[in-house]
Amino acid sequence: MQPITTKLVTQTIVERPAESYKGNYGRVLLIGGNQNFGGAIIMAATAATYSGAGLVTVATDPQNFASLHARLPEAMVMDYHQTDYLLELLAGMDVIVIGPGLGTDTFAEQLLGTVLNAACAPQRLVIDGSALTLLAAHPRPLPDLPIVVTPHQMEWQRLSGLKISDQTPTANHKAQQALGVIAVVKAHHTTIYTNEKIWFNPGGTPAMATGGMGDTLAGMVGGFAGQFTNFTAAILSAVYLHSAIADDLAATRYVVLPHQISALIPKYMHDFSVADPDEA
Repeated sequence: MQPITTKLVTQTIVERPAESYKGNYGRVLLIGGNQNFGGAIIMAATAATYSGAGLVTVATDPQNFASLHARLPEAMVMDYHQTDYLLELLAGMDVIVIGPGLGTDTFAEQLLGTVLNAACAPQRLVIDGSALTLLAAHPRPLPDLPIVVTPHQMEWQRLSGLKISDQTPTANHKAQQALGVIAVVKAHHTTIYTNEKIWFNPGGTPAMATGGMGDTLAGMVGGFAGQFTNFTAAILSAVYLHSAIADDLAATRYVVLPHQISALIPKYMHDFSVADPDEA
């Protein structure tokens, strides 16, 4: 396994050119948040926005509209029951994040199928949370485009068929290759499986063991994937920065909350963007 290094992150998060506008930094659509789990999609959207995504749109249950607007006025919002409008928006997106707080009922399954059928290259797809559970319960072909799945170990068990006790790097790598996706398997030291390599994240703290942490990572991955050309490097950098921020916060906190990480993403991205990669 190969560690994610600060040099890789510094080479990925570069200074923005003076001549640029929001369209240069990714149109990201996040889909999820049913009536019971609206917080998940709000945390994911917050992370995507604070990660620098140029335009963020959230497709969610209308019950979440007021909370989302109050928490994140930068994001646009739509009713995910309006399938025709959703498909119209989806066609213009660079990155699609689906799953945080989506739920596993019949509507959620149908919505996931609709999105998977409509997504196409060169779009990038991030599949997280409930969408992973639905894929495991109702296997279906995945679209031919860059895809990353972000399961914790139990979700990976459902998706790969590997019991947690059998989730060795070799077994996980074979399962990832069979699925044809990049797999971010979340644990104390998260491992990332690509066709070429196995990466591990050197950071991570038990202070992160709280609800919404994975939703925040999914949003960060979506935000990074909309900005940085190299899909693998964008994913690795998001994973690294997510835990690096948490590690620093944990030096003075017993528990680190997801929104605390999101608030610091712009500062950490700035610091990496001005660092010398040769000295990292």
